[in-house]
Amino acid sequence: MPRSWLAMTLTATLLASTAIAHAQAPVAPQAASARIDRIEVNGNQRIEAETIRSYLALRAGDPADPALIDDSLKTLYGTGLFADVALRVQGGTLIVDVVENPVINRIDFEGNRRLEDSDLEREVLLRPRTVYTRTRVSQDVERLQEVYRRNGRYGARIDPKIIQLDQNRVDLVFEIEEGPRTEVRKISFVGNDRFSDGALRDVVLTTEARWYNFFTSNDTYDPDRLNYDRELLRRFYLKNGYADFTVQSAVAELAPDGEEFFVTFVVDEGERYKIGSVDVETTLPGLDTSTLQDLVQLEAEDWYDASKVETTVEALTTEVTDRGFPFVRVEPAVTRDRATQTINVAYQIDEGPRSFVERIEINGNARTLDEVIRREFRLAEGDPFNAERVRVSRDRLRNLDYFDKVEVTTEPGSDPDKTVVKVDVAEKSTGEISFGVGYSTGSGPLGDIGIRERNLLGRGQDLRVGFTLSGEEQLVDLSFTEPYFLNRDVAAGFDIFRREIDREDESNYVQKTTGGALRADYWLTPSLRHGLKYTLRNDEVTDVGENASRFIREQEGERLSSIVSQTFTYDKRDSRIDPRSGYLLRFTQDLAGLGGDARYARHRAEAGWYYPITDDVVGSLSGQVGYIVGLGDDVPINDRFFLGGDSLRGFATAGVGPRDSVADDALGGNLLYAGSVELGFPLGLPDDYDVRGRVFSDFGTVTEIDDSGSEIQDVNSIRASVGVGLTWISPFGPIRLDAAQAVLKEDFDDTEVFRFSFGTRF
Repeated sequence: MPRSWLAMTLTATLLASTAIAHAQAPVAPQAASARIDRIEVNGNQRIEAETIRSYLALRAGDPADPALIDDSLKTLYGTGLFADVALRVQGGTLIVDVVENPVINRIDFEGNRRLEDSDLEREVLLRPRTVYTRTRVSQDVERLQEVYRRNGRYGARIDPKIIQLDQNRVDLVFEIEEGPRTEVRKISFVGNDRFSDGALRDVVLTTEARWYNFFTSNDTYDPDRLNYDRELLRRFYLKNGYADFTVQSAVAELAPDGEEFFVTFVVDEGERYKIGSVDVETTLPGLDTSTLQDLVQLEAEDWYDASKVETTVEALTTEVTDRGFPFVRVEPAVTRDRATQTINVAYQIDEGPRSFVERIEINGNARTLDEVIRREFRLAEGDPFNAERVRVSRDRLRNLDYFDKVEVTTEPGSDPDKTVVKVDVAEKSTGEISFGVGYSTGSGPLGDIGIRERNLLGRGQDLRVGFTLSGEEQLVDLSFTEPYFLNRDVAAGFDIFRREIDREDESNYVQKTTGGALRADYWLTPSLRHGLKYTLRNDEVTDVGENASRFIREQEGERLSSIVSQTFTYDKRDSRIDPRSGYLLRFTQDLAGLGGDARYARHRAEAGWYYPITDDVVGSLSGQVGYIVGLGDDVPINDRFFLGGDSLRGFATAGVGPRDSVADDALGGNLLYAGSVELGFPLGLPDDYDVRGRVFSDFGTVTEIDDSGSEIQDVNSIRASVGVGLTWISPFGPIRLDAAQAVLKEDFDDTEVFRFSFGTRF
């Protein structure tokens, strides 16, 4: 205990003892029978005497009962208004002497560098113009120390100081010695035979302190994180068939010097189980369980996996609900046979309790309108209550990225068959001002400035203004999207842009494009989306070099394009940002000729398939086919297909396709097909670094051109490359490096080995 607190505690003890002695001393046997004629209050400054008398258990005319005097003393102390209280009986007068606690004038923090004053102010309960008490100060000191513990500083010392002011006021200053971070030196496991310590360290979130862990705080001790680690271990073992697994203890021991922790998990792995049998049973009339078997993820002889059981329950609930059973309840019955080390799983599908949504309560949205939240719900007030649809609605709200926290809970309604759905959200900033810098071997140095508001006026509208400047491209664009146009589930918006692309290196000209677009897209099914778009743009081919191909020179000038497009997208990926499983199909058609100078029809089909080979290793296969045909006119060079660079690694941008053999200019083609096979995997570095490697093979070609001439080189042979690469999502922005070697190519192709890109926003 700090000396100052020891002194304060002793002082308080002495004062209390003295006060009690003062109160009890006058209560002699003869005084107990005396009667109190009046009550005199001394020492009060802010508090009225009558207020103090109201706290007493005695009144004028009452006998001077020692027990009542003692109760009065305790009551006055209990108010927290006084630093000292003394009661005594003198003649027929009860004299109450008080020393009032001071009032806090100001609260300040000194010595804190790692935590801001605002962070600490939120933790303390005392406020300026409130009464100072030692008890409240002690409580606030404990809260502040807890804050520093949560931030990994167990050696932090907090010493409260008071500065006396006039009129019985004080300034309260918390003097803080933050001390060093209390790191986790070592994580050990006891009782693990099936998995090594190293493998289990990769499972838990807490990490051992290393010199290179300057980007993470997971190497500090946090009791809450340690509890979460227990849950992560449990999930890991249950996923791998150890149904009897338990974490017997998780202990963090502080080293004698108080600067580091040693964490030890004691586990009981138990036996590993296989699946004995899997059944789907139901009492619902007309439901054929044989049609549900494809949704069951486990089969006999598979290793037991609790996560697949949960996934199957969700899939069955969704499917049966969609088949017209809104109150369905799916429960897995797990029967464990320890003798044969097998588990039988029976999914029981029954009619659940009939309940309806009485109302949906939304709290915490100060800026976002209620309707923006309600329109993401897959059920409405009065609908049958469905837990799966509530979960889907919660996920949709989180995907908006408008909130730091989204919690959806349920409570009983006014009747037994009614349920109240409560939505608690904590809003986050949705405005962005970004400045980006980077470098790409394809575009050279680049920078951009963007201003974006993703939740304009709390209506969920998206407005963006961007400026991009790179070695080969300058872009200015404005876009606006209304996610629920005319209160329908239709995202509509417009784009206005001005783009200038320097194609001097590959084709000896500069392309300038100015235009705008109107677009709308909507969901046909939960996975199928249809988009419509109209684009009006003016393309200019200019700054054509003196040695440019004659086919490029023929394209010089301006051309107006009026294009109607539609896109069908069928997306079954688990994530749009970092897919690990599932597939994507997309088909796009463009028709130019409803006005303007360009007339063509362009079709493009794309597909991607992702398969998790293990938890961290993901295989993918992607491909695209495109064809454009002129409608009475040749296809303009701006609308042809080009291949190379990011779309065909191992070849330079526009490095593949028809080419002028004299000028060595890329001319683009009307037919494109390309694909890629890739395997992504971790590089063995801590997960915090988010570094992944890949091996890949790209293949494809571009061919066919409306122009003809002996100098045109055009073959439809397939080109291919193999390579390796890595991606690091660094604190400074994503860094991507690929090295590829062309293994199938033509002599006139333009190849490249390395491709690098780096970018950041701040």
